[in-house]
Amino acid sequence: MNTIKSVSDMQQWACATREAGKRIAFVPTMGFLHEGHVALMREGKGRGDYLVVSIFVNPTQFGVGEDYEDYPRDLEEDTEKVSSAGGNIIFAPSAKEMYPSGYQTFVAVEKVTQNLCGASRSTHFQGVTTVVAKLFNIVKPHVAIFGEKDYQQLVTIRQMTRDLNFDIEIIGMPTIREEDGLAMSSRNKYLSPEERKQALCLFNALNQVEKLFRGGEKNSKKLIDRAATIIRVQSAADIDYVKVCHPETIEDLEWIDDRALMALAVKIGKTRLIDNLVLKN
Repeated sequence: MNTIKSVSDMQQWACATREAGKRIAFVPTMGFLHEGHVALMREGKGRGDYLVVSIFVNPTQFGVGEDYEDYPRDLEEDTEKVSSAGGNIIFAPSAKEMYPSGYQTFVAVEKVTQNLCGASRSTHFQGVTTVVAKLFNIVKPHVAIFGEKDYQQLVTIRQMTRDLNFDIEIIGMPTIREEDGLAMSSRNKYLSPEERKQALCLFNALNQVEKLFRGGEKNSKKLIDRAATIIRVQSAADIDYVKVCHPETIEDLEWIDDRALMALAVKIGKTRLIDNLVLKN
């Protein structure tokens, strides 16, 4: 397994690999990898001749006052995880390599980014789509794998891929959870032991909403109220949003006819966590 830090070197490898008739699978990450990332890598390994994993903490998707400088990083440990999952290449550029002096071009996907995380993090998705578009042009994958925990991100990437005619298959993979149900996230390390316990309110809220839905409740407000009540019991919890949305347009739904996305964003102490569940008949 090799680590590449130069954009030009990564592009040269990708071009040579494609010219040799080999299929490239790609998993983009910000590093500090956990078993959720490993699951994506294993899926990628089965979908290509070569697996490329990018490790890049992207500054353009962090807002003012967010945790860019403090975001956990451990390239040595990440390298071991990528190797154990069968990865062939780690692409680990610097911020200056990705955004050199004079950089001024950004990619914006409009409608599907307006709700949920886009409502409270105004520049977040522009940063995500910009860096993913750049990575697609650098790594030149045939297939890219993303986790459904970042559901709005997955929908946004699919929209961008269609709109900009990227010849790339986008695969979404189910959320990987800890044994007690907490969605795996690199930011979980920020939680104190007490906050870690209280963070389970997100998973518990989703479970209770699913029970109500399967019992026949289709009114979004009632489902939202039930989830919010469960979360607010926790002293460390501060709700950013609890919403029921269309799973493709990410528009709010008042009533669920067929399928819907229940999406949560909650601060537990200073740590912002997200989770979601697709409700379907």
